[in-house]
Amino acid sequence: MDPSLQSLTGVLEQANGRLNAGSHAAARVWPTGFEVLDKHLNGGFRSGELILLGGPQGLGKTTWVLQAARNIARAGRSVVFFSFEHDPQTLLIRLVSLEAGELGGVEAPGINRIRQSFEAADGRAGSIDERLEDTDGGAGAIKSVHDYSDRLALHRSIGSSTSLEVIRNAMEDVQRDTGQLPFVIVDYLQKVRVLEQTNSEEDRVTHIVEGLKDLALDTDVPIIAVVAADKSGLQAGKRMRVSDFRGSSALAYEADAVLMLNNKFDVVARHHLMYNLGNAERFRDWTVLTIEKNRSGRDGVDLEFQKRFEQGRFESTGRTVVEQLVDDRIFVE
Repeated sequence: MDPSLQSLTGVLEQANGRLNAGSHAAARVWPTGFEVLDKHLNGGFRSGELILLGGPQGLGKTTWVLQAARNIARAGRSVVFFSFEHDPQTLLIRLVSLEAGELGGVEAPGINRIRQSFEAADGRAGSIDERLEDTDGGAGAIKSVHDYSDRLALHRSIGSSTSLEVIRNAMEDVQRDTGQLPFVIVDYLQKVRVLEQTNSEEDRVTHIVEGLKDLALDTDVPIIAVVAADKSGLQAGKRMRVSDFRGSSALAYEADAVLMLNNKFDVVARHHLMYNLGNAERFRDWTVLTIEKNRSGRDGVDLEFQKRFEQGRFESTGRTVVEQLVDDRIFVE
């Protein structure tokens, strides 16, 4: 019998089996740690979902997914982060800076100061935490990272070799090490290697997004992938949408949820800038996160989070956008 074929009776029995074993619906929900977003996602991402995150260059996509990874690992669940853009030490430095910012606030050491300690370029001696002892939150940040370091695995991914099969195998390795199948982050989707011969980027991207969707369903964990934009989505002052994703219309169809980051200054309506020029600089400090698609709840929701990019993080206490937003900025400085 085809193992993919299952009667509704069998599905119902499995659901009852999970309940009798003490499992419940909450185990299938993975909070992101961004409370206002989790509220609109009905608790967070769901097992078996494929989530895509897009946005213009420099808007903090890696920062956002790394912070979500950290939040999930701190909550006691396993995460594996496939990074095509950064080596593990760079990601570790960002995490230490994030933790320092959470502990010490805006006075905490930023990424550059943390990097100096990691590279012995700070004129000090001793271990990393000793080098950060005199900073607000620096030494404590090392301990904070240690608390979840066994649950957050970093994979140095390479476009010439990291395929869907490599991703699946790494997930199984993490499961053996931690006893849990991990939440998966791919940064970013278009760089995953496709083993089959294809004639176009559209075919490649279709193969990758369909493969990630199948993997999420097969393993029953959420997978979030960062997606690159095409040229139309990189224009200054343009509000990036799902249609600006690079490669394939399958990106919009296969995803269960799509989140989009945009610079608030670029997408706020003109009258908010005309009559209060002080808003211009204030809006530059905020990123709008839009729920473009959401099969498990509401979509078309615009939220905003304050940037702390010098510390490799967002303020996690975001809020709903109250200003009117537009598709393309029409204000000219």
